[in-house]
Amino acid sequence: MHLAVLGINHKTAPVELREKVALSEEKCGALSRRLLDGNGVLEVVPLSTCNRTEVYVVASRPEAGQKEVLAALARQGGVSAAELEECSYFHQGESAVRHLYRVAGSLDSMVVGEAQIMGQIKDAYRLAHKQESTSVLLNRLFRHALEVGKRIRTETAIGENPVSVSSVAVEMAKKVFENLEGKAVLLLGAGKMSELTATHLLSQGIARIFVGNRTLSRAEALAEKFNGQAIPYDDLTDYLPLADIVISSTGSPHYVLRKGEVEGALRRRHNLPIFFIDIAVPRDIDPGVNDVNNAFLFDIDDLQEVACANAVARKKEAEKAEKIISQEVDNFSQWLASLDVVPTITALRQMAEEIRQVEVARALARFDGELSEKDRKRVEAMAAGIVNKILHEPTIELKRASNERGGYLYVESMRRLFRLNGQKKIETGEDPKLRQMEKDEH
Repeated sequence: MHLAVLGINHKTAPVELREKVALSEEKCGALSRRLLDGNGVLEVVPLSTCNRTEVYVVASRPEAGQKEVLAALARQGGVSAAELEECSYFHQGESAVRHLYRVAGSLDSMVVGEAQIMGQIKDAYRLAHKQESTSVLLNRLFRHALEVGKRIRTETAIGENPVSVSSVAVEMAKKVFENLEGKAVLLLGAGKMSELTATHLLSQGIARIFVGNRTLSRAEALAEKFNGQAIPYDDLTDYLPLADIVISSTGSPHYVLRKGEVEGALRRRHNLPIFFIDIAVPRDIDPGVNDVNNAFLFDIDDLQEVACANAVARKKEAEKAEKIISQEVDNFSQWLASLDVVPTITALRQMAEEIRQVEVARALARFDGELSEKDRKRVEAMAAGIVNKILHEPTIELKRASNERGGYLYVESMRRLFRLNGQKKIETGEDPKLRQMEKDEH
């Protein structure tokens, strides 16, 4: 059995290619069925997000994991296998395990520390499990990967400090107002960055969004996207007192808001604070606004400085996460090694031989020297023959099943039934966290 993953992500492939091979739930099912249909692939879990498409497989032979997945994914996306191969990566065995754990820990994300990937992995696994494209190995791998992700979130601060300009802006706004629910936002300009920042703010419960742009039609288009209100650009100062947060990104060569206009707006608001986010270059808002009481102004450099500082902090936390991943990869590798049929048969025979020796010695001792050497050898041979006959069929069945889908289930069952695993939790399946996840699946 060979564990492998083939995929592309934001580091290896342009968005145009990622779009083509992105997988909906329906396409995930179709891809899995195609791979499981006599291609030497025994288990499949596709994982598809906006920044990656990956296919995790257990295959009967090493080449099946790469060749078959590449061909099936290329066919699904309507691209050539050569084009896809040029932008893809392929990991096997322990390297594949480490890759999934890094993905689960958000160390392989575009924004290190982002939280969405955990839910995406869980959804991908649940879908594959529901479609019956997983068995012992990928069930354990994905359940354990989710535990690794949780451990990283618990034991490190990798997700605590935002590292994008838009998310930093939202965090700063929350410090000014404590709670953003019910607040109003005024967008000046229809730039991508201001749109992204507004999206982050909406997720925090912002109540109203006003959009002002020199081209009213563009303001109306963006306002409709956020269920907001477009305003005439000439009426900007009339709406300024209604805004708790102002995001400006107009591309204007001159200041759009000056100190005096902000002072007037604050008087009409009875000095309730306004938080200004100036993302434009050149700047849209007069730096003198910073001198106005209850006006809080941050420009792109301020936001980028905080984002860079946070990125450094996350990098330190990522180093802690890598150590956790190394520990957990070792744990999984030990469990995986225990499923190899050869050491299982060896351990079973060794256990049986130890029992045979003990029981033969005990039986012979009862005769207290009454048996001849020839009779003693006959007893030993009879006991050895019984052991061999008992183990013959299980040994043949284990060897046969090891090359079939779900074959690991036989091996694992044998090790559990005869207590061949020792005391290691990851081997015996007695890890309470994993046990709880297994209960959740049934």
